[in-house]
Amino acid sequence: MKKKETQNSMFEMCPMRNVIARFGNKWGFLVLLTIYEHGTIRFNELNRAIPDLSTRVLSSTLRTLEADDLVLRKVYPEIPPRVEYSLTPIGEELVPIVQELTEWASKNLTTIIKHRKKFEK
Repeated sequence: MKKKETQNSMFEMCPMRNVIARFGNKWGFLVLLTIYEHGTIRFNELNRAIPDLSTRVLSSTLRTLEADDLVLRKVYPEIPPRVEYSLTPIGEELVPIVQELTEWASKNLTTIIKHRKKFEK
């Protein structure tokens, strides 16, 4: 069976879909905001700061954010190794947008939930 062609697809051409799909998952925004609040944070501190997030999912989320140049991972040549995470300049540029979206969601959450319940009936 032939693999679906993705080159020049709408996914690649749509910046919103291409970029937000990478960090706009369940944990990406929260990880970004947590790193922003701490400035620089180690993996275990980040893991404790988001208790519902498993270490496996946190690692995967951090790799994705790092691959998109939103998060900087710095490894110190020590024993045991020390790894710190911070935001890159474009990660910092994204934070006010995420904060605005978070404020909008908080402001409208009650209305949205109420309408969801009506829709489900």
